Amino acid sequence: MATRTRNPRTGHAGTDWLASCAPDPTSIHRAWAREDLAPLAGGDRWRVVEADLMPSVAAMQRIGPGRLGPVMVYPEADLAWWLVPPGAAEELADLPRLTVRPAGWALRCPPAHRYFDGRAWLEKPDGSGRLTDPVAMGAAFGPTAGPRLPAEAFG
Repeated sequence: MATRTRNPRTGHAGTDWLASCAPDPTSIHRAWAREDLAPLAGGDRWRVVEADLMPSVAAMQRIGPGRLGPVMVYPEADLAWWLVPPGAAEELADLPRLTVRPAGWALRCPPAHRYFDGRAWLEKPDGSGRLTDPVAMGAAFGPTAGPRLPAEAFG
């Protein structure tokens, strides 16, 4: 896992990490400076998983902070997007409440520390590269998801 670093450009490690994931980080920072959403494709760094907003909020509580990565929300559309490891797609693809976006799918997002066009990071990227644990996410969204994670989700 990468160390959190703060770039003098924004002063926010999560925002700088998001931009660093793009082929041209400068163009991402320029979009954000105009207060535009920037298209970020995780490529080999992450995959995007889409879910309805309220089930996502409940799942975030079940997962807890130690296994939770960045989650962006768009309340107007009742949607949330989770960043998960690239290999997690196979583990989550069979859950009907989740849509695993294909590799390279661009997530239009604000910087980690700002709110643009109705979108914000409910769980902000912290600059470390931490992503949501797919086993915990699967347990939180799975058919037996309840107020607590099943024991097997903890390894």
